[in-house]
Amino acid sequence: MTAHPPFSGAKIVVLCEDQLLTYQRDNNPTIPWPGLWDLPGGGREGDETPVQCALRETHEEFGLTLDPACIVWTRVYPGQGMNGLDTWFFVAIVAPEMFTQVVFGDEGQRWEVSTVEAFLARDDAVDRLQHRLREYWTHDKS
Repeated sequence: MTAHPPFSGAKIVVLCEDQLLTYQRDNNPTIPWPGLWDLPGGGREGDETPVQCALRETHEEFGLTLDPACIVWTRVYPGQGMNGLDTWFFVAIVAPEMFTQVVFGDEGQRWEVSTVEAFLARDDAVDRLQHRLREYWTHDKS
């Protein structure tokens, strides 16, 4: 098996109809985007693929095990990650009961289920993730 080309990390929207899973980042000035609302995901570990990275992070942060088959949207953003590496963005469609199974991990201040529109309207969310979600949301509606 060939290792996946270098990338910085991956984020994933865990979506059910018009609702998604979000969390507020820790308010630590040494991390990127302290205190802002974020989506599941994070940095690559070892030789994992972008999908493996996103699914591992979702499990670590929310205790959820997602089936890779639920991923309906994939985009790579060249050179937008740390050290100029690529970042990946996924959208996964899940059943409503998935949100009742959340076991929040030890990263972040709190989590919530939000509507897509509410997340996109926040002035205290990671703006590049809002832009990426908006790309999916407007494409899906057209």
